[in-house]
Amino acid sequence: MSNQDPDQTRRAGRALDAANFFLADVRDGLGPYLAVYLLTEQRWDEARIGLVMSIATIAGIIAQTPAGALVDATRAKRTVMVGAAVMVTAASLSLPLFPTFLPVAISQGIAQAAAVIFPPAIAAVSLGIFGHAAFTKRIGRNETFNHAGNAVAATLAGLSAYWFGPTVVFYLLGAMAIASLVSITAIPERAIDHDLARGLHDSDTGAQREAPSGLAVLLTCRPLLVFAICVLLFHLSNAAMLPLVGQKLALQDKNMGTSLMSACIVAAQLVMVPFAMLVGARADQWGHKRFFLAALLVLPVRGALYTLSDNPFWLVGVQLLDGVGAGVFGAIFPVIVADLMRNTGRFNVAQGAVITAQGIGAALSTALAGFVVVGAGYGAAFVTLGAVAAIGAVICLVALPETRHGALRPQGKTAPATSDIAAE
Repeated sequence: MSNQDPDQTRRAGRALDAANFFLADVRDGLGPYLAVYLLTEQRWDEARIGLVMSIATIAGIIAQTPAGALVDATRAKRTVMVGAAVMVTAASLSLPLFPTFLPVAISQGIAQAAAVIFPPAIAAVSLGIFGHAAFTKRIGRNETFNHAGNAVAATLAGLSAYWFGPTVVFYLLGAMAIASLVSITAIPERAIDHDLARGLHDSDTGAQREAPSGLAVLLTCRPLLVFAICVLLFHLSNAAMLPLVGQKLALQDKNMGTSLMSACIVAAQLVMVPFAMLVGARADQWGHKRFFLAALLVLPVRGALYTLSDNPFWLVGVQLLDGVGAGVFGAIFPVIVADLMRNTGRFNVAQGAVITAQGIGAALSTALAGFVVVGAGYGAAFVTLGAVAAIGAVICLVALPETRHGALRPQGKTAPATSDIAAE
């Protein structure tokens, strides 16, 4: 941990808790509710919904790596997050006013492009405050509050939508955005070590680097490339599953569609909380790769189980498995990137690059699922998505080394240099 006032660190930690809780609803914008809203209120078909969601995701892909580079470079990380929260909220709230294809694609593209700033910024601020030694535990805590915030927001959305209709999610998003702005500004600026926040020096070993490594490290670090491929396949499998479930539920009962979708989200988020805590508490001892592999293996099981019944209670029950996979993935992702980018000064741009691969997978996922549903039905789409994750699990098992600090080199040595990691 960087040298600073312990009271200031505690205040920063509490503010980060609140920011993660309230940003949970803001960082995803309308998320899976968008599909339900367009299907039930605007009468869009599944393929059109998948296409507009993919277009929006492409905007996020384009913005992702520059967003990571911005987080590395700027010392105004809080201001950047505040601006992004305002943009996501404004773009999403404009949707009911302009519900045709082009305005929806543009507004959601803006929201997605702005939202990509949150993951690298939150991870950077966490690393800059708490350092590498406490980073895994802090990320687990971040994800715990993030999932708790999602669960609360989804519960409120579900109960409100039952009485007032699907458009209530727009008002909830606005309220959470205001609370998130207050939380972000409560993080003490002086608590953040901006060099450590970008991974420019290693607080555990005392290793120092005067300037960041070249951007070529993103292409020469083989474990990072393997991890990016696995992340792409994870999201190619995962991204479309919940929207597909929401569409199935909405087609059975339009009035209950949003409420049942909220039940799915709440069920998953409640499971994510203990699994995020487990990653924070045990990943440094059990191994970072093992947790990531487990997240991949959950997806084929989940996809297969969705095909067994259309009963709403069954679908909501299976959605609990999303809590296992996504809970583990969200907590272990920045930890693995931080492992590979120690002492390079490229932590956040590397996050951005890997999340770009994640975005590509998510964009292709919704488009792929939409066209498979139209051509062969929901069951075929779930099986296809599960098979993609199985391929990712095989690649992870065979090609990704254990990234935990000390695992890439024998214990007792200092952190591996960038050139050593790239040679792996």
